[in-house]
This record gives sequence, C-alpha cells and structure tokens, in this order.
Amino acid sequence: MNAVPTITLNNGTEVPQLGFGVFQIPPEDTKRATLQALEVGYRHIDTAEMYGNEKGVGEAVAESGLAREDIFVTSKLNNGFHARADALAAFDTSLDDLGFGYLDLFLIHWPLPAVGDYVETWKAMEEMKASGRVEAIGVSNFQPAHLQRLFDETETVPAVNQIEVHPYLTQDDVRAFNIEHGILTEAWSPIAQGAVLNDPTITAIAERLHRTPAQVTLRWHIQRGDIVFPKSATRSRIEENFAIFDFELPDADVAAITALDRGERTGPNPDEFNYIP
Repeated sequence: MNAVPTITLNNGTEVPQLGFGVFQIPPEDTKRATLQALEVGYRHIDTAEMYGNEKGVGEAVAESGLAREDIFVTSKLNNGFHARADALAAFDTSLDDLGFGYLDLFLIHWPLPAVGDYVETWKAMEEMKASGRVEAIGVSNFQPAHLQRLFDETETVPAVNQIEVHPYLTQDDVRAFNIEHGILTEAWSPIAQGAVLNDPTITAIAERLHRTPAQVTLRWHIQRGDIVFPKSATRSRIEENFAIFDFELPDADVAAITALDRGERTGPNPDEFNYIP
C-alpha cells in the first residue's frame, strides 16, 4: 500500500494529507476507533473540544506504541470560549484531556460573526503559538471575508481553513482564496454524510475502476490537493477509506465529479451560524 502523501503548512510543518476524523464518534468508542485507525496506518487525527472525545484520542495515542511526534493531532476551540482568557484556558484543558505537552494544530472551530470578536480569539491563538505548545494555528468554517479581517488586523496567516467540502459543495471560491493566501484547505464531511455515494456519476466511475464510491470520492479530494478526514467507527470502512493511494482518477473523472456541485450543505452556513453550546 502506498504511503500517505504529506503537505507542507505555511510555517514549514508537514501534515499527512489523509486524516482520521472522530466527529460524532461517542466518547466511549473513540479510543477503540482511533487505535484501529492508527493500526491501519493513519498518522493524522482530527478532534475538537466540541466533540467531547479528546480523552479517547489521547488514550489511543498513548497506547498505540507510536511516538507522539509521529502522529499529527488537531483539535479545535469550542464556541463558548472565544474571549481571550477563556480561549487560553480552553487550550490548556484540551492539552490536559489529550494528555499531551503540545498540539500539532489548533483551530478556531467557527467564526460566530454575530456573537463575539473572532479577531480577539485569533490574537489569543497567536499567544498559544508563541508559547511553543502548538506547532501551528488555523481556522475552521471561515469565509473569505472572515479571513480578510484576520489579515487586516493580526500578524499570523492561518495555516489551514477546515471547511465543508464534497462533490455537492465543492467550495471552489473559498478554496481559491485559501490557495491565494497560502492557507491549506481541509475538507470535513467529505462524502456529504453518505449522500454522494449513490450518485450515478460517482458509482459509474467506481464500477469502472473497481473501487468503492467512497474511495473514488476521497481520491477526488486528494487529487484536488485538499486534506481530507473520513470518519468511521467500523474497522472495514477505516481500512477502505485508507486504501486510496494505489490508483488515480483520470482528469476527466475529476472534472466530472467537480461538476456535480450544487452548493448543497450538510452543515450550517458559517455566515449565519452563531450557536454556542
């Protein structure tokens, strides 16, 4: 099986292009699922304070037998902690829950434009980075206008912008803005919570290439240059999602899948979402 390619962040840190997401995996199942992913070969784990399962990720890393520095771990700031002091305290809590001395990447989970000042939050993130306890900082679900405010009012360009991307929501405008400013795009909900797996275009390509629709869709993400996080708590699916580096989609297939875009979200619109749990 071919190795997972790495991509270099704008601070020089290398990140595996395929990661394992633990969104919606119950806390009691997270350690088992993450351990399975690490056994299969994943070396990039994506969690968040909001998911409530950072402890399970940390326990899996500790019990995996792998060196901490060989696993790239991302977490995200919960929506209720955007004020500076709250953000700094929440970061400490994440490290404690994970059992780590440092994080590879920490993100603002949502901009919450009508709730608080995400610029203040980003300045707190810069403090975290300056402390040496996080290698890189970034954002999630930020639109170009949100990013432009950060460029205008702060010193650090985010390393990544993690956004919803799949064949029914290709987000080419946000991805192009990210690329223009040296920000890597990370794709969450990469198969639209399963909605694209029965799409006739994708199933026809999968049948021709003797692959599954999920593998074809994840390979589309990889060839477009995004970092992608499939999620499953089932060992066979974890293995299936990892087996995407021994084939390539022809350019015509990549274009055909991209043409499926309908602007259809499975999650909230970042310009309107202001939920604080």
